[in-house]
Amino acid sequence: MKKTKYTPGDYKLLVKRSIAGLGIFAGEDIPKGACLMEYFGRTISPEEEYTINSKYLFEINSKKTIDGSIRENKARYFNHSCRPNAEAEIIKGQVFIMSLRKIKKGEEVLYDYGKEYFNEYIKPHGCRCPKCSEKATKPATKAKAKTSTKTKVKA
Repeated sequence: MKKTKYTPGDYKLLVKRSIAGLGIFAGEDIPKGACLMEYFGRTISPEEEYTINSKYLFEINSKKTIDGSIRENKARYFNHSCRPNAEAEIIKGQVFIMSLRKIKKGEEVLYDYGKEYFNEYIKPHGCRCPKCSEKATKPATKAKAKTSTKTKVKA
């Protein structure tokens, strides 16, 4: 098989528990621009999109959607992030997960699911990506109470 930019490398990727459920973690350092994995599964019709009971649908275009729920598709475990370290690239009807920067061993590999998916499925329940989780746990800055330097003294 001819190796191309879109041939998944033989990187050690682990499915482990993450903030948002199961996720994919780097089992070794991964360089920027690496093809990590292909997202694959059964192609479904536009009509079937609305009747199928799957949470692993990846829309390629208005006529093609992949149901990635099959067990062999480990790419279904890549979680969403508002500050991703990977991205999904669609090339000739196939989906490849590519690293955007160097990913360190032990780091969760995340990509942005897109505005439409985010608004429909993530936003109503609150985003649990590392960026948003970090923001949610930071203590709110306390507003300084206004104090008057003038005081009235009763005699």
